[in-house]
Amino acid sequence: MSLHYEVVFTCFLREDTPAPVLDALRWHLGLTEEPPPGYGEEEYAYPLLRPDPHTRLPGGDFASLRLQDKGWGLYSRNYWLDDDMGELVTVLDLLAPHVASPGPGGFFREEDETRPTVFTFRDGAYDALKP
Repeated sequence: MSLHYEVVFTCFLREDTPAPVLDALRWHLGLTEEPPPGYGEEEYAYPLLRPDPHTRLPGGDFASLRLQDKGWGLYSRNYWLDDDMGELVTVLDLLAPHVASPGPGGFFREEDETRPTVFTFRDGAYDALKP
């Protein structure tokens, strides 16, 4: 039996985030159909943050990337199988060098847990902190 997780990314990326990073994020979020160069191949076979219209999350999956006063505002909420949790590194590696300010940037939690594991970003790197 598989475990299921709620995965949330919520952070600001610097306004000068390189176009290839934003293109990759848009593809992962399902905001563009065509993968950018280097994506859609074996290493990045499918978008990781694209909302699933048949999700079991209350209120549904969600994906947003837009330029705001503080930079590029990213918010995504998805329902992941435990088999996909290893792919968190793909998204964290993409985001970490471009996060606008240090601190929390999202979380994941197994669907029956009450306490999430929080992602924190600092100095171009990330950590996952248990409560």
